[in-house]
Amino acid sequence: MASTEDVRARIAQAPRIVVKVGSSSLTRDGALDPDRLRALVSVVAQRREQGTQVVLVSSGAIATGMPSLGLRARPRDLATQQAAASVGQGLLIAHYTAAFATHGFTVGQVLLTSDDVTRRTHYRNAQRTFFRLLELGIVPIVNENDTVATDEIRVGDNDRLAALVAHVVQAEALILLSDVPGLYDGPPERGDARFIPEVHSTADLADIAIGGVGSAGVGLGGMSSKVQAAGIAASAGIPTLVAATVDAAEALGAASVGTVFHPTGSRTSTRLLWLAHATTPSGSLVLDDGAVEAIVERRLSLLPAGITGVNGTFLAGDPVDLVDQNGDTVARGLVNFDASELPSLVGRSTRDLARERGPEYEREVVHRDDLVVIRGLG
Repeated sequence: MASTEDVRARIAQAPRIVVKVGSSSLTRDGALDPDRLRALVSVVAQRREQGTQVVLVSSGAIATGMPSLGLRARPRDLATQQAAASVGQGLLIAHYTAAFATHGFTVGQVLLTSDDVTRRTHYRNAQRTFFRLLELGIVPIVNENDTVATDEIRVGDNDRLAALVAHVVQAEALILLSDVPGLYDGPPERGDARFIPEVHSTADLADIAIGGVGSAGVGLGGMSSKVQAAGIAASAGIPTLVAATVDAAEALGAASVGTVFHPTGSRTSTRLLWLAHATTPSGSLVLDDGAVEAIVERRLSLLPAGITGVNGTFLAGDPVDLVDQNGDTVARGLVNFDASELPSLVGRSTRDLARERGPEYEREVVHRDDLVVIRGLG
């Protein structure tokens, strides 16, 4: 097992990193603070000048757009959030463009929804775009596309987005910056809360009360989302540092501050990581015991014969959960049939279906390449 010093050294020396900054670190009194943004850019540019490729995942589009719409607090309804994001995204990237230009760097905006990288025809395009931007020396500025994202296609928060992007771009480290210096075993404002410098596995978090949205009230994240994001990255072999934005120089320098999350796994398919962590299922398929065993233990495709029930409304290509007879989710996959068509297929062999209906029915309901086992994932 690597020591904390070794993991911090990996982060400090990583040739490609993803840095995420939250809305609370970029705003003051509910609006974008250009001074805070320029201070962050100065630190990122310094790491970039050392030869490190940096992808910056930045919150703040909605908060940046709020003053132009006369809003004092983050809107609750989706339509107004999207309107604020539409106004704010352009303003936010303009500030980043100007700030990085003073250091001689060009930025490129990348707006994502989970749909962009879970569907087979989309996710490779996103990855190619990132790789080409980095090859050209551009600093990608990433945000979830809040202008069009709905609950069905949104990643959920930029901490999780950053962890997934770190995997997409094959980063060697992830740094999550916010208004909190790291992980504590209770609310940091409580006098007896103990700072936790490292996390080796989820077992280390068993007795920790993890908080939610920060005091600024302009973002979606909180320590809970950062821990979840760190877990996603760590499970993909990517060491993660959670630190305060005011300590960004130390975090992006020697990685000498904050809480380190040790990598716990190895890289897996980028698309399957997104499928497991960045999709909302449109329905579920109930499997018999044999199908559960085939999928979980033998990693086989799901055939109609192993299905006993169909729930929800979905179209071919949508993500669905695969559940056992107790209703527990064991896997998630992209389904090859519409919900309206599946009930007439369940419990039947593909050979019989092909003979009766044609060769296009001699196929899997969920192919193993479009399926990820999530039993036991946090």
